[in-house]
Amino acid sequence: MLGSLTNRIFLASALLAVLSILTAVVLVRASVVREAERGLQRGLQEASALVTEWQTSLSENFQVAARLIADAPPLKAAVSTDDPATVAPLVRDYRALIRATVCIVTDREGRVLAEAGGWRPDREEAGVAVARAVHGEELVSYWPHPNGLLLLVTVPIAAPPQIIGTLSVGFVFDRQRAQQVRQLTESEVALVLDGRVRASTLPESAAPAIGRLLAGTGASPIRIGDEEYVALVRPLAGTKPAPVAVVLHSRTERLRFLTTINAALGLTALVAVIVAIGLSYLVARTITRPLEAITRGMREVAATGDLTRKIALPAGNWEDEDARLLASTFNTLTDSIARFQREAAQRERLLSLGRMSTVIAHEIRNPLMIIKAALRPLRKARPAQEDVAEAAKDIGEEVDRLNRIVTEVLDLARPVPFELSATDLAALCRQAAAAATAGDPDPPVALAVPDHPLVVYTDGERVRAVLVNLLTNARHAVLAGRQDGRPDGERDGPEVELALVDCHDDRVAIEVRDRGTGIAAAHLGRVFEPYYTTRRGGTGLGLAIARNIVDGLGGRIAISSEEGAGTSVRIELPVTGPGDGKA
Repeated sequence: MLGSLTNRIFLASALLAVLSILTAVVLVRASVVREAERGLQRGLQEASALVTEWQTSLSENFQVAARLIADAPPLKAAVSTDDPATVAPLVRDYRALIRATVCIVTDREGRVLAEAGGWRPDREEAGVAVARAVHGEELVSYWPHPNGLLLLVTVPIAAPPQIIGTLSVGFVFDRQRAQQVRQLTESEVALVLDGRVRASTLPESAAPAIGRLLAGTGASPIRIGDEEYVALVRPLAGTKPAPVAVVLHSRTERLRFLTTINAALGLTALVAVIVAIGLSYLVARTITRPLEAITRGMREVAATGDLTRKIALPAGNWEDEDARLLASTFNTLTDSIARFQREAAQRERLLSLGRMSTVIAHEIRNPLMIIKAALRPLRKARPAQEDVAEAAKDIGEEVDRLNRIVTEVLDLARPVPFELSATDLAALCRQAAAAATAGDPDPPVALAVPDHPLVVYTDGERVRAVLVNLLTNARHAVLAGRQDGRPDGERDGPEVELALVDCHDDRVAIEVRDRGTGIAAAHLGRVFEPYYTTRRGGTGLGLAIARNIVDGLGGRIAISSEEGAGTSVRIELPVTGPGDGKA
C-alpha cells in the first residue's frame, strides 16, 4: 500500500490534516469548557452576593418595621399599663399588618405581656435578647422554626426617659421564601443553622451532602442525585450562632449546552476530515499523475525498445511545473535520440554502400554466369531448337532476377516516394493476408481486426507491401519449424496472426505474430541491416526496406523473438500521417 508515491503523499497529507483538525477541535472544546467553568464560578459568586444582599436588605426592612411599631403611641400606652389583655389585641393587629410570623411584647422585666403567632423562642436565649434590648440595643437573631429558619428582630419600646418594654418581630425563611431567592439568583439555596438544613430549594435527601460542605471554604463540587453542583458557603449577619447560606449552581445544567457544542464540533470535524481527505487525494493525484504519465512512458520505452516515444502529460487546471519540465526534457531527449537515430541510419546506409558493392557483385555475378553458360550452346553453327528455348528461358529468368535485385537496391538507397490518402487499415490487413496466401493457403493467416473501418492518413500501398513481406517471412518461419520436426498445431492459437490494435493516443498498431522457428538472440539485433539474412535464398533487404517505409510514414517498427517459440513484429503508425508532411 505504501509502495505507491500517490498513497504515501495521500496518507501523509490526510493524516496531517486529520491531526490538525482533531487538535483544533480538542483545543476549541477545552477552551469552551474552561470558559464555561469560569462563567459558572462567576455566576456562583454573583449569586452568593445577591443572597447576602437580599438577607441584609430583608433584615433592615424588618428592623425598620419593628422600630415603627415600637414607636407607635397606642403600643406604648398599652405596654405602660402592664395589662396583657390591653396589649394582646394590638400585638395581633400589628402582626397581621406587617405579616410577621411571630410578634412578642415584654415589659421592662422581660415578662411576656402578649404574643401572636403561636411560637415562642427558647426562654434563656430570648431572655438574653430582651435583656440587651432593655438596655437600648437592637438585636437580629436567628432561631430554628418548624417551617424553616426564623429571623427575629428585637427592639426596645421607649417612653423617654425610660424603656418600658421590648418588641420582638419574627419572620420565617421557609421553602417558599427560599424559592423566591432561587428565582432571584437562578441558583439553589439552602439555609443552615446549628449544622442542620432549615430551609432549602433542594429535596430533603440532599441535606447530608450539604452538611458536609460546611467544613470547607471556597467553591466545592458536590453530587446530589444524578446532577453535579458547585457550592459556595456564605455566612449571614446575625448574633451567634449565625446561620450560613449555601448557594449551589448545577454544573450539569449549566454545562448541558456543551453536549450541543460537542455534537456540532464532532459534525464539523467529520465534515472537515472528509473534505481534508478529499483535498489530500486531489493534491496527491495532482502531484503524482504527471509522474505516473512519465513512468508509464518510460515503461513503454523499456517494453518496446522505442527510444523515440514521447510523454504526453494529462491536461488539468493544476499543472505541476516540475513534472512538466521533466516531461519536456524527456521529450527533448527523445527528439535528440530520434534525430541521432535518423543520422545513424543515414550513416549506416552510407556505410552499407561499401558492403552493397560486394553484395551486388556477388548477386549479379551468379545470374551473369548462368546467362554466360546459357549462351555457350548458341555459339554452335546450328544450335538445336531445344538448346535455344532452354537458353532463352534461363536468360529471361536471370534478367528478371537482376531487375528485382536492382529494384530492391534502389528502394533501399533512395528516399521512398509516398502517396498519402485516407486508408482503412482493417480492409488493408484483409487484403495483405489474402495476397500473402494467394499461392498456397497453408499455413493460413488468422485475422484479429475490427469489423468497423479504422481510417488513418498514410500510403496504403506501401503499408500493404510491408505487411505482405512480413506475412511471407512469418509463413516461411512456420514451414521451417514444421521441417524441423514440430507438428502442425503443436501450440494453442494460430500459427500466423495479423492483429490491428487502436492505441488511443493518435496511433494505431499492427502486429504480425507467428509460432515459427524464431530468431536467435545473437541475430535479433541485426535483422534490419541491409543484406543480412538467416534464410537461404533471401536477399536480406525485405526488413530493411520495411523499416525505411515505416520510418518514412512517421511510424515505428520493432521486433521481438524467442528461438523455437516464434516472432512478433509490431508496427505503429500515426493516425494523422507523418509529422513532416512527406508525400
